[in-house]
Amino acid sequence: MDSSATSLFEQLKGAAPFFILAGPNVIESEEHVLKMAKHIKGITSKLGLQLVFKCSFDKANRTSSKSFRGPGLEEGLRILEKVKLMYDLPIVTDVHEVSQCEAVGKVADIIQIPAFLCRQTDLLVAAAKTGKIVNIKKGQFCAPSVMANSAEKVRLAGNSNVMVCERGTMFGYNDLIVDPRNLEWMREANCPVVADITHSLQQPAGKKLEGGGVASGGLRELIPCIARTAVAVGVDGIFMEVHDNPLSAPVDGPTQWPLRHLEELLVELIALAKVSKGKHSFNIDLTPFQD
Repeated sequence: MDSSATSLFEQLKGAAPFFILAGPNVIESEEHVLKMAKHIKGITSKLGLQLVFKCSFDKANRTSSKSFRGPGLEEGLRILEKVKLMYDLPIVTDVHEVSQCEAVGKVADIIQIPAFLCRQTDLLVAAAKTGKIVNIKKGQFCAPSVMANSAEKVRLAGNSNVMVCERGTMFGYNDLIVDPRNLEWMREANCPVVADITHSLQQPAGKKLEGGGVASGGLRELIPCIARTAVAVGVDGIFMEVHDNPLSAPVDGPTQWPLRHLEELLVELIALAKVSKGKHSFNIDLTPFQD
């Protein structure tokens, strides 16, 4: 395994009260990504939170073929490497194909497996063999117990640096629901549990576009609600997409949290985490209570 990845993994496991995976959904431009990294790092450093900067080089699983996808692998990794060097930040980005893993592993510290691909054995194994941390998002169609099997695929490929991430479950058409029980049940995977507090509020293909077609809608106003719930339960990490102008974001604008409100939200979550016993299980005594 990669020693630097193992070191980062141990830092994240020990992060208090939680670590943050945050950044804009997709690379829009080099200038924008650098700006976002600078501001998000400034906020998390001020608050003493461990940050891993997140941004995608390609959005390959959008509903519409007309959706913005990003700059692609080569240019995207060049920009992410610049962020890493300029701001001394670890990087998380997602892969969609086995062929991408080796190149992504040379830049990213965490390789993310998209929810729709969480059971793809070849992709999990290829990501594992880079030696980097692997963050597996739970499929919207999966029970939490499935994640133990996905995590085990990574470990059997020789990499114990694995995390699992909750991002909501399909609830009929065009909607997701977050079941807080999943955040506890996913601990059966025996690894850090992350809560994606933005994608979990997507309304897939729920937004009709002018001229035809659909895009993801979302319930941005409920992000604090889901975030508070996750922190109270006691997750190890928070994943969130942040944008300086969500209304102009080319992808997932309705579920990106405004940069101007990031510090305010994180301050509240830190305070909640300090009083929550979510990370500790109670030994429940079921014997009859005697007065």
